[in-house]
Amino acid sequence: MHHQLEKHYVNRVGWLRAAVLGANDGLLSTTSIVIGVAAASPDRNTIVLAALAGMIAGAMSMAAGEYVSVSSQEDTEKADLLREKRELEEMPEVELLELAKIYEKRGVSKETALKVATELTEHDALAAHAHDELGINEITQAKPLQAALASFGSFALGALLPFFVSLLAPLKEMVYFQYGFSIVFLMILGAISAKTGGSKIGIAVLRICFWGTVAMGITALIGHLFGVTVA
Repeated sequence: MHHQLEKHYVNRVGWLRAAVLGANDGLLSTTSIVIGVAAASPDRNTIVLAALAGMIAGAMSMAAGEYVSVSSQEDTEKADLLREKRELEEMPEVELLELAKIYEKRGVSKETALKVATELTEHDALAAHAHDELGINEITQAKPLQAALASFGSFALGALLPFFVSLLAPLKEMVYFQYGFSIVFLMILGAISAKTGGSKIGIAVLRICFWGTVAMGITALIGHLFGVTVA
């Protein structure tokens, strides 16, 4: 009889966070820029240029920011692992007891904890300490390039919608078309991210639509006031 493995979502947390953040930011920030520009200056060339510039600059910025951020995390992990490796070489007995204490705190008896710590140390001491003492494992380990590429691609993908709308929508109703299409796609994005992450779809959709409306409303107001002032 074959037992089906439990379905977990934590192994998706690294790329999912970067991808969802990128797509959401790409769609929302580019739409907000276009709405602001359209409210200030109803000229298609200006609007399309704003959408294109927002998409390219935003994607590059997201990728660079994610790479730097995750690289800092990776540097910290490497420094911790190096220090742990040195301690294992200099005082293995102390490290063994330290590992056993961790298992004791989780509810394992002193004898069993020491036995488990000894066996894991014999198998791979550094891996045991990295996992149970430092909380570093393959699932949560920092991957800067992967995170940067996910952010770049997802931002650009999200920004394509307002870019195409800026090309095709009627100029007089540009603001309304941008808002309408963006809210629909924000709802879809919220539902997909919730489904992928195993969380409640309704809450995710409401949250993303509320803050999306706030962001686009504020930029539309600023664009309108700016346009009136220039006129």
